[in-house]
Amino acid sequence: MFQGTEDAVVTWSLGPADRVGGFVSMALTTPDWLLERIALGELPEDTLTAARAKLELEPHGRSRLARLEADSRETLARHPPEVVAGEVARRRRTASLVADAARQPAQPEWHGLSLSVPVAASLVLLLLSVQPDLTVEPPSLTPAHVELMETVGIKGSARLLVYRQEDGTVELLMDRARAHRGDLLQLSYLSGGRRHGVVVSVDGRGAVTLHHPTALMGSTSLTGGDAVSLTHSYELDDAPGFERFFFVTSDSPVDVGAVLQAARLLARHPSEASIRPLPLPRTLAQTSFTLEKVP
Repeated sequence: MFQGTEDAVVTWSLGPADRVGGFVSMALTTPDWLLERIALGELPEDTLTAARAKLELEPHGRSRLARLEADSRETLARHPPEVVAGEVARRRRTASLVADAARQPAQPEWHGLSLSVPVAASLVLLLLSVQPDLTVEPPSLTPAHVELMETVGIKGSARLLVYRQEDGTVELLMDRARAHRGDLLQLSYLSGGRRHGVVVSVDGRGAVTLHHPTALMGSTSLTGGDAVSLTHSYELDDAPGFERFFFVTSDSPVDVGAVLQAARLLARHPSEASIRPLPLPRTLAQTSFTLEKVP
């Protein structure tokens, strides 16, 4: 918006004159920048009164102001201030988490992938360029018509449990178990006393899938006690090499966007993605479960 000086506003509202062919003609319409300030009430009271009075005398002046005010109301309805403020705060937290991860010293076993400052800066720019709805890779999730696995009585530290259902039987898989395209999996978690968590997976093709919550803006709350089955089963596709599930936990809400971005960054390096942790701050605990894909 053009920020004119108060003197310019006063001069315009009083009607600047132009001499044309020996006659004095008054400017016909209020400029858009001044119309916006009138609509927003961003003028001293006397100046605003004079500007509104002049606008009333202009052809279509009243309708121009009405359209602008209607557009403003529609914009506010689509983007309420509290929603916009929340989204800005979320993006700031995400950028902060990425920057913190970039400053973290590499873990002893972390050799192949690190976040340099240029990479971290590029990642922050990517985050800030994403639209508010932030599209997540569509997970190949199947509604839970599959019989949920019996997990009552299983307790312990925060970790994932992965079951495979085949021909009416249910098999609890071990880490690094072999799996095939079309295998139908059921994921469960043990919170280990943690109150919040995110479950994502990375495959050998570099695809990242969000499993919990099932939406980017969903709640990351976990249920304590016995193992809890996620509400959807998951069918393996034909991505080669591996399917690796990460369980990121914390005592406070977890930024889903930050976890997804970390997973995407790791997924760019398939040879590392099957063995290395997500590049996240150490304030977030993480564990993983890997399946080795075979034809």
